[in-house]
Amino acid sequence: MEQQKKKRVIVGMSSGVDSSVAAALLQKQGFEVVGVFMHFWKEPAKNSLVENKCCSLESLEDARKVCQILGIPLYTANAEKEFKKEVVDYFLAEYTAGRTPNPCVVCNEHIKFNVLMKKMLEMEGDFIASGHYSVNRKEADGKFHLYQGRDLEKDQTYFLYNFNQKQLAKILFPVGEYKKPEIRKIAEKLKLPVFNKDDSQGLCFTPEKYPENFLRRNLKLKKGKIINTEGKIIGEHDGLPLYTIGQRRGINIGGDGPYYVVGKDLKKNSLIVTNNENDPALTDTEMQVEKVNWIVSEPKLPCKILVKTRYRHLAVSAIINSVKAGVYSVSFAEPQRAISPGQSAVFYTDKGEMIGGGRII
Repeated sequence: MEQQKKKRVIVGMSSGVDSSVAAALLQKQGFEVVGVFMHFWKEPAKNSLVENKCCSLESLEDARKVCQILGIPLYTANAEKEFKKEVVDYFLAEYTAGRTPNPCVVCNEHIKFNVLMKKMLEMEGDFIASGHYSVNRKEADGKFHLYQGRDLEKDQTYFLYNFNQKQLAKILFPVGEYKKPEIRKIAEKLKLPVFNKDDSQGLCFTPEKYPENFLRRNLKLKKGKIINTEGKIIGEHDGLPLYTIGQRRGINIGGDGPYYVVGKDLKKNSLIVTNNENDPALTDTEMQVEKVNWIVSEPKLPCKILVKTRYRHLAVSAIINSVKAGVYSVSFAEPQRAISPGQSAVFYTDKGEMIGGGRII
């Protein structure tokens, strides 16, 4: 009897412990595994002393070592131009427009999974996979549903709301059913050299933890007035793109601080702040969300849901009230702090299913 051909899966190998163990788990499940390491854009050497963290030479070497130990091939894919256009240029344009962008969402949608899908077609693969903490499950309705990873601290469904059913039919998330310490133990048992590698922090394309210095290097900034909520001029800012709603870091006025950003007036180039941590101007009872994608189907409105307005924020109770011209009106059960235009609003059920998301306006 002729042996059935193994299903081939193309795994995005970032050199981190999650993608490395994802490849190992798939191999154990009987897949033919092929690794792909992606090269992204990095700042010109004159601007930055550090390579893009995701695709440094050290990262490539780590990915090679892992693939050698697992006995799987590793290919590289150059996505530098696409990354610059879709992620970096978008990032700078959003800050210039007074919004707070979400580059990881855009990267997943336009770069990482796109590259893997293309490689899958080129290599006649059956699936693609990544080390994201998420669970993709086909349910009785025949549709694919996305659930939070078992490790809620590491859950990454917040960045994955733009997928459609055709894509989800081809995507595997092998680490989603595990907790991070379990993933590290598996890596150590397999003698993978990345078992104790630090988790990536911040943006991959800038060495700093916060984006301010990257923005200073790549945007023409214009100083302007800092005004408090009573309309009094109390200082000077270094450029509106350096600030986001709710921020207290980097507002060096002195006096009765700390100060928190409550708004930006782009026309007057003014930064509006308060030194009252409990100022109502810091909170919102509702928000508008555009460019919404539903994973399975749009719920019947009005609809009670849980929503995350930033990756590290807890999901909170809200109601999606209505939709008009593609813009959804969402009201919170309790006022929420630092709702920032440009960030993602991602919707969940109380069962941990991520049902969709969009951009706050």
